[in-house]
Amino acid sequence: MRLIKQSFERDGSGYITLFPEEPEDMWYAYNLIRPNDLLRASALRRITTESSTGSTSSARIHITLTIRVTELDFDPQSSQLHVSGRITEETKYTKVGQYHTLDLELQRNFTLEKDGEEGWDSVSRGMVREACDPVKSADVWAVVMQEGVANLAVLTGARTVLRQRIEVSIPKKRGGRAGDHDKGLEKFFQTTLETLLRHIDLDESKPILLASPGFTASLFQKYILDMAARTGNKPLLSQKANFLVVHSSSGHLHSLNEILQSSEVLARLKDTQYARETKLMDGFMAMLRKDDGRAWYGPREVEKAVEKGGVGRGGGALLISNALFRAQDVVTRKRWVRLVDKVRDAEGGEVRVLSSEHESGKRLDGLGGVAAILTFPLDDLDSEEEETDTDYNKDANNIQI
Repeated sequence: MRLIKQSFERDGSGYITLFPEEPEDMWYAYNLIRPNDLLRASALRRITTESSTGSTSSARIHITLTIRVTELDFDPQSSQLHVSGRITEETKYTKVGQYHTLDLELQRNFTLEKDGEEGWDSVSRGMVREACDPVKSADVWAVVMQEGVANLAVLTGARTVLRQRIEVSIPKKRGGRAGDHDKGLEKFFQTTLETLLRHIDLDESKPILLASPGFTASLFQKYILDMAARTGNKPLLSQKANFLVVHSSSGHLHSLNEILQSSEVLARLKDTQYARETKLMDGFMAMLRKDDGRAWYGPREVEKAVEKGGVGRGGGALLISNALFRAQDVVTRKRWVRLVDKVRDAEGGEVRVLSSEHESGKRLDGLGGVAAILTFPLDDLDSEEEETDTDYNKDANNIQI
């Protein structure tokens, strides 16, 4: 994402113009845009005109529209973002109050404006900085496979996305028909390699995980290098050091979570956001098992720990799911923004906003979406009289998936 211009006021109102350059940027846009925001972008709208004779004709024209956002629809697989709302500025072809759905596109600017009531809070501004970070790109490519099935996925700084699933029928080895199996396997490898090459940029140096039960991944790696040598594909040969063959229990995408927990993979991915978040969650879970009063989770418990000054300088850390900031209710969102600001600005503690589309974020969501590592032990945060606290469940119901 490229930042074109921005203007923020003291009360949190203001606007920002962004230029999305890659599909991942649409995920950031989805997390930045909220109901009641003003969104200005290029639109394709069908216009019907009537001639002096009474005949009508219609055409689709490009115009720039501004809408007051009412609804968002994001497709995580295709990274397509559709934003609906009422038109707020009249044009030659539209009237104020008409509904329109803007389809945000790559390589086209859009301008997002927020008012002072909710505005550009610290979380929103932090997400803009992250989205515009030049090192934010695909961290890892992965091919999770078994004979006849391969899942090509990409792990970015914010999420894990299935790019394509490949299925090729491979005859079983029966009697003297082993040749048919070998031909089928070669066809499978050829199709998988062609698919991989359509997605990756061979000029970049990124880890490429090849995972499978048995020896399928090892055989695929050998096929890749043999084909690269045979065809003189030097860019592909230069990727040899980036391939990492690992074992998985199956060739289906859910095995990726298991693969990414292995020490071998984490060592290779030590500089990626995924690895940093995984290490943080693993550290929290290890402290939780010790039960020494320095690891707490859940909205009420964490808020109490912060109030008592337990999440501050000297090792305190707040882990919070980005799903909480997609709550439709302004009051609920402000609750979490205040918590983040108090820990980071007032107490001097570390704040990590984890993506709910990574395994570490999903683990955190299972703990109520928020957890904390304390600088000193606090006991009995959960022993006070039970209060009605269903905010997180309400948030979950309000989140647009």
